[in-house]
Amino acid sequence: QVQLVESGGGLVQAGGSLRLSCVASGRTFSTYGMGWFRQAPGKEREFVAAISGGGSTTYYTDSVKGRFTISRDNVKNTVYLQMNSLKPEDTAVYYCAAGRGMYGRYSYVSGTYDYWGQGTQVTVSS
Repeated sequence: QVQLVESGGGLVQAGGSLRLSCVASGRTFSTYGMGWFRQAPGKEREFVAAISGGGSTTYYTDSVKGRFTISRDNVKNTVYLQMNSLKPEDTAVYYCAAGRGMYGRYSYVSGTYDYWGQGTQVTVSS
């Protein structure tokens, strides 16, 4: 069982930055691919970014490319999402997720992830 705890959300003005963190329990963190998803009010959860277990491969949804960066520290069991040039449409609850057996790959499909955090609110004001 893996527990994920997100932090770093908050209120920021458009154009600002935030860095989300997600700390995972357990001793095999590097074998898990990690993803960030978000859900805005009244909308379905959507993929944001993913990183392979080893950290060598990343993938982003088009709307955040060039603005967001996903990274991980396998010693600290932590995955990060650096968000720059934030826009009001980035407002959502952000969730991190962990998928087993993904050392060398990533996924943008929510159903492939086995564990989810509780979410952290990000609000971008115009």
